[in-house]
Amino acid sequence: MNLEVTEFIDGQKEQWKEELCASLREVVHEAIPDVQERMQYKKPHFLKSGKYAAVISTSKDAVSFTIFNTAGFSLPEGFDGPPERKTIKLRQGQQIDSQQFVDLVSQAASTL
Repeated sequence: MNLEVTEFIDGQKEQWKEELCASLREVVHEAIPDVQERMQYKKPHFLKSGKYAAVISTSKDAVSFTIFNTAGFSLPEGFDGPPERKTIKLRQGQQIDSQQFVDLVSQAASTL
């Protein structure tokens, strides 16, 4: 676990954002056991074999989660973006299906 990523998550001003960021981080670690973490562009980036697998970012009213390497498979409703990466914006009160997200990240990262 990267200390800067931990500080980013712990530094969220709203508890729901902190909890959601921590849950998304757990999703990535479950999906990619040997994932590497780093802060880049002030956002937590998760890499497999040196290639982007996922990114967490926050804005005023949302936590965004981007999954890379998504060309060729469909994602559930709510994900948007170009074929090679899809992002979902999660707002306060929204729940994630952790197992579904683990499966998506695992599938996307399987060829990295």
